[in-house]
Amino acid sequence: MNKEKDEDMALFSALTKGMKPLTQDKRHFREPPKQKRELELKTTQLHADSYFSDTYQPHLPLEGAMRWAREDVDSLELKRLRRGDYQPELLLDLHGMRQTEAKLELAALIQACVKQHCACCCVMHGHGLGILKQNIPMWLAQHPQVKAFHKAPKEWGGDAALLVLVEIGEHPSWD
Repeated sequence: MNKEKDEDMALFSALTKGMKPLTQDKRHFREPPKQKRELELKTTQLHADSYFSDTYQPHLPLEGAMRWAREDVDSLELKRLRRGDYQPELLLDLHGMRQTEAKLELAALIQACVKQHCACCCVMHGHGLGILKQNIPMWLAQHPQVKAFHKAPKEWGGDAALLVLVEIGEHPSWD
């Protein structure tokens, strides 16, 4: 057996005589792994931008249409939302989204309303399993820019949507 190995090595050496080995280029096309601290910092900043907590339980109605208004908002505003006096200028469709995605989209919608001076928007959560339908009112009640919300009229989604009244204030346009 040793003799066969020696013959194989000699044959291999003869065949590869005069060849240069390839140089290894050290290009790696993957992004370098992020440091744990960097990831935690980004996650913290992301959550700091949104105002929503899953543990906060605002006082919401148990029966009837889903509705809520801040204490400083006139109850007439809720009635106007219910009747459809406000026409939503921005629409957000959350069908098929996870809770974390929905939170970020909701925060972005409210920010867009303030930036574009849109007093009313519509959030379509759908029926589904009811997870977003339960959580979105809780999240909206926590946001400081949300004045009120009410179940949308039929033409804007009915039970599967909410009309949201946003406080746009006297902010200049940030274009």
